[in-house]
Amino acid sequence: MKKKLKIVLATSNTHKIEEIKKFLTTYEIYALNEVITPFEIIEDGASFKENALIKSKAIFNALGNKQDEFITLSDDSGISVEALDNAPGIFSARYSQEGTDEANRNKLIQALHEKNLHQSKAFYTAAIAISSKYGHFTTHGYMHGLVIDTLRGSNGFGYDPLFIPKGFDKTLGELEEQVKLAISHRSQALMFSTYILRVLEKIAF
Repeated sequence: MKKKLKIVLATSNTHKIEEIKKFLTTYEIYALNEVITPFEIIEDGASFKENALIKSKAIFNALGNKQDEFITLSDDSGISVEALDNAPGIFSARYSQEGTDEANRNKLIQALHEKNLHQSKAFYTAAIAISSKYGHFTTHGYMHGLVIDTLRGSNGFGYDPLFIPKGFDKTLGELEEQVKLAISHRSQALMFSTYILRVLEKIAF
């Protein structure tokens, strides 16, 4: 039986872990704490790509003698709102002082209201970084649409209840999970990453 590529996810975000596992079904996926003890990583990059690479490289380096057994995969993603000069962008997860989903959403709504707006064009970005003994690689995915100032739906996480994807009239918080999985920025980036994973799989085995 052919061996499966073992991937350690450089995240403790349970929502992201679930989403990535549902997309990369042909690989052995491990949460970070299943392989090593999680540790703080300073994400001081100037872009989603830089922050994703910081995380994937840090985790891969921490694997030590397990580097022959695993590769690491990280995600850095966020929302950019046109009316807010593309904020919060790379600071999406820590946009508010509290850094919780609810507080981040409330700050975004407040920022729109300060400009007397109820909605704005916006887009999600996802950068996927892969680190291995064969090198470091990145892919990107995007999803365009509108941000609104009213929470709608309870599905998803983060800013999903405020974001209506282009071509839809429901927020990501209202759309069914399979629909979101088919159109999301993360899914696009993960789809592109499968080309890299296939090459790594051939090299490794």
